[in-house]
Amino acid sequence: MTIQEQFGQIDIYLFDQILKGRIVPGMRVLDAGCGSGRNLVYLLREGYEVFAADKNPREVEGLRRMAAALHTGQAEGNFRVEAVETMSFEDGCADVVICNAVLHFARDDAHFEAMVDGLWRVLKPGGLLFTRLGSTVGMESHVELVGGRRYRSPDGTERYLVDEALLVRETERLGGELADPIKTTVMPELRAMTTWVVRKGTK
Repeated sequence: MTIQEQFGQIDIYLFDQILKGRIVPGMRVLDAGCGSGRNLVYLLREGYEVFAADKNPREVEGLRRMAAALHTGQAEGNFRVEAVETMSFEDGCADVVICNAVLHFARDDAHFEAMVDGLWRVLKPGGLLFTRLGSTVGMESHVELVGGRRYRSPDGTERYLVDEALLVRETERLGGELADPIKTTVMPELRAMTTWVVRKGTK
């Protein structure tokens, strides 16, 4: 089996969390806004109990087919057609919640907070929230403000973009703690993507 077959197209920063021992067998992992499930190939292969949600029925059906092809024994009900902010999973059901390249699709501040609160709700005490999202970090002179926190990036996309100060405030609002320093990958001619990893308190 090749490395690509084993790990799929997993986000390198999510892979880093596995290497750090923060995502280990026996954990329940929920991918909110899972898309095609590219971050779940390795976890499914390794027998993790995986849950996922996405607004796109085709993506969810594709993930169900992939899980079945890998003979993982995952229940179809683990994969649901739902928005991040209205997921029907139980409170505190997951040890790890992944939300990769989703939060920047928020319409405005209220929608962003609703999405974050949806992620936090399903994370159990002591659990890990892993997110990657568009930001203005290092891109201040390359993005065009449209309104509120919506910006147009050089790649032509219009998205809700955060900055480090907002993520620090959100971490404090949630009562969480940064598991890693906030990190950003900047591609000046395209966009910036920031990694925000938060540990939930145990109380």
